[in-house]
Amino acid sequence: MLLCTAVRQKIIKIANEKKITLHKLALSSGIPYSTLSSFMNGKSNSLTLTTLLHLCEGANIELKDFFKDSLFNDVEADDVKNLIKEN
Repeated sequence: MLLCTAVRQKIIKIANEKKITLHKLALSSGIPYSTLSSFMNGKSNSLTLTTLLHLCEGANIELKDFFKDSLFNDVEADDVKNLIKEN
């Protein structure tokens, strides 16, 4: 699984566990909803670590706990598929 896909799935999982919308998660994190929406809709395939930290703070979880999930066991860099296509 690509790293961006795993991060998206984890953000959705957190929102579902907290019973909040992505919009509310963005508000509680202090990040623009457009930033989160752009990532979640695939317009952007990256989030800064600072943005991810703010999302975790808004969800009342620690950054280290964000990655404690089997989703991240076998992730690939997002650019791996592009490298494979080029060869």
